[in-house]
Amino acid sequence: MHERSSVAELVIQLKQELNRYSPDGKLPSSRALVERYRVSPVTVSRAVAQLTAEGLVVTRPGAGAFRAERRSDAPAPGDTSWQEVALSADASADPVPRTVDASGVLVTLAAPPPGVIEFNGGYLHPALQPERAMAAALARAGRRPGAWGRPPSEGLPELREWFARGVGGAVGAADVLVTAGGQSALTTALRALAPPGAPALVESPTYPGMLAIARAAGVRPVPVPMDAQGVRTELLAAAFRATGARVFVCQPLFQNPTGAVLAPGRRAEVLRIAREAGAFVIEDDFARRLVHEDAGPLPDPLAADDRDGVVVHVSSLTKVASPSLRVGMLAARGPVLERLRAIHVVDNFFVPRPLQETALELVGAPAWRRHLRTVAAELKGRRDAMTAALRLRLPELSLPYIPAGGYHLWLRLPGGTSETALLAAALRAGVAVAPGRPYFCAEPPAGYVRLSFAGVAGAAEIAEGVRRLRAACDETLG
Repeated sequence: MHERSSVAELVIQLKQELNRYSPDGKLPSSRALVERYRVSPVTVSRAVAQLTAEGLVVTRPGAGAFRAERRSDAPAPGDTSWQEVALSADASADPVPRTVDASGVLVTLAAPPPGVIEFNGGYLHPALQPERAMAAALARAGRRPGAWGRPPSEGLPELREWFARGVGGAVGAADVLVTAGGQSALTTALRALAPPGAPALVESPTYPGMLAIARAAGVRPVPVPMDAQGVRTELLAAAFRATGARVFVCQPLFQNPTGAVLAPGRRAEVLRIAREAGAFVIEDDFARRLVHEDAGPLPDPLAADDRDGVVVHVSSLTKVASPSLRVGMLAARGPVLERLRAIHVVDNFFVPRPLQETALELVGAPAWRRHLRTVAAELKGRRDAMTAALRLRLPELSLPYIPAGGYHLWLRLPGGTSETALLAAALRAGVAVAPGRPYFCAEPPAGYVRLSFAGVAGAAEIAEGVRRLRAACDETLG
């Protein structure tokens, strides 16, 4: 069972027990709670901390935990209906309304209810995260001289150099900005390159977080269809001509959600088409460190082949390490770097130095390479387990492409299937999956679901999740 599920269940049980105690009554000791509920001391500590945060319990050093005094009734809520007018009053002046729909992102961030298998996650299972290595790196980082001082706004020089080496080509440390994760880097890049009301070309389907960034900024995303070899370059050229767009956002390596890799013959075409259009390419290289064991040599980032400053490169440590290690980067060459730097500084000032120091300690340790090898082997094993289970139990779901990197599979539903009905049935069966609709900025050509194999405990849980999904499909596919 996940630690967070154990904590949630213990919180529920302790809330039920609180009524037995008078205000300021002492709760059992941590040791007694560990023995009574057969959980770990960490679970007890986290559950008590949550009750404390909710104001139900107070803790006193050396004395223990006590039931808090009863709170007075909360005041009646006010009338916030005026906000509907205020938030929409200025929209008529915007060329593209700034609507924010984060549902596609929240699906991958929200923890499912206890007992539900998580096929909709966007991060590695805790057992795959390098928790010991990160803890050791954090401890070492805290002892570095000046670890709590103000870092350069662009980021620590050593970390910028490490990121630059990972890109290669002509990219150097001076071309790199350290960001608070990949999502922050994408937000900065899009704001720098596409003013409100402007079109931005995106792959179709594409990462919902990018579509949310665009819409929140008042930018109009324009879809460019893909196939198994990546974006269709003839349609990309046509889209630039039709829209006058000055930016194209893509994921050339293990694209989310399809898993496709941009074909060698199309790489130079993308750069040429963008250069002739006077446009930038935002390269979201999110999955390079999520390669599977059987992938073979990886293509270089597009930025490594870019001589003319067309590519703005984005990558992050978050996906392969921990959701909370929010350290990423932007790399660009030429005058655009100054605009990126200005927006980055205005939005963030800088990434906290302790986090940057921790990242440096982590990637410089021998445990880092071991972790990457472990992740590569585990992701391949989980991919194979999920692929085999789907082919055995759910052959009617089309799996057009099996990726050699990333953490998910993209499945097409039979014609006429309702995504909404299938998702609801899956939850009732005890498995959470991600709907395909949020990955499209226009009408999707069919129904899809995305299944993640990274956030589960292992092959046995994958098999059980597919079995539950079979039951949901029996209910909804007719």
